[in-house]
Amino acid sequence: MTPQQYGPLIGIGIALVVILLRNRQKRTLRPELMWILPTIFAALIAFGLWGMRQAPGADLAPYGPADWGVLVGGAVLGALGGFWRGSMVTIEKDPDGVLKAQASPLGIILIVVLLAVRSFARPWLEGHAESLGLHVVAVEQAFLLLAGGLIIVQRIEMFVRARRIMAGQPDSHVEVVA
Repeated sequence: MTPQQYGPLIGIGIALVVILLRNRQKRTLRPELMWILPTIFAALIAFGLWGMRQAPGADLAPYGPADWGVLVGGAVLGALGGFWRGSMVTIEKDPDGVLKAQASPLGIILIVVLLAVRSFARPWLEGHAESLGLHVVAVEQAFLLLAGGLIIVQRIEMFVRARRIMAGQPDSHVEVVA
């Protein structure tokens, strides 16, 4: 393992501690503000995708079918992981109508596993992209789409469930506090 790979692992360890401490208690969920983070992330991801192709010395060769498959695969895996993580969040409706959300430890484990796999797979994939018939920038963009799909779809899933709960409809993930 190279010294460059230690940085992300240290970052994952620090992030894990922060996430676990932060998710020990329930937080107030405000559905009316849940659109902000996905909007910001979508804009940042779009800017990142554009910027990767504009970097000095970037290979501007058009993507082939395998490259597009990697991009779609990254986005789909991110969306599936985001949906699963969002559905694992426990949402409680207090008697006064305030929603409280608490992330599941399984959802946190999913994030940690994805970060670890990404940290180990990224250097290998970038180093072997050409031998696999892939564009190096497409591999980097696929990892960006994976992270974006995870965050955006998780928020969308939680927003849909929160709106349903606020409307008084039943939800299998909801606990009503008496």
